[in-house]
Amino acid sequence: MPSIYDAIKADHDSHRSLLDTITDTSGDSQKRRESWKAFYNDVKSHAAAEEETFYSKLISETWGQDAARHSVHEHQKLDDLMEELNEMDMSSSGWLTRFKTLKHDYEHHMDEEENEVFERARKVIGEEHNEGFGKRFEERKKEERTLIEKKKKDSLED
Repeated sequence: MPSIYDAIKADHDSHRSLLDTITDTSGDSQKRRESWKAFYNDVKSHAAAEEETFYSKLISETWGQDAARHSVHEHQKLDDLMEELNEMDMSSSGWLTRFKTLKHDYEHHMDEEENEVFERARKVIGEEHNEGFGKRFEERKKEERTLIEKKKKDSLED
């Protein structure tokens, strides 16, 4: 079982690859649609699992609260951008412009997590618990994958 850091980093690497793939597509092509759907679903489940397993632990320490809140706030902004992109015509220049904003912001977010947040988290999550947190993260991510549509519907009703 991977550590929590390896599990999150593996997802980030996959997300970076999908972002690059989407950037290299054009128009409302099948490749863009498939890559976007894969990215959207994985990021949604990743972010929810990360908040529930990783950030919930980090926020338990006073000095970890700001980092956790900042990252969760970034998740919300990225989620809003993804929902906006879902409603737009993929073949429009506006879609690509908004996507580039998402790509820039998400790459910044991933770098920040890997270079700053992980360092703080290592002080809270002892090495002996890394794999346990990794396992919980991966299990939660699988569960979250099945809840994407339900959560979207619930959000629209609010």
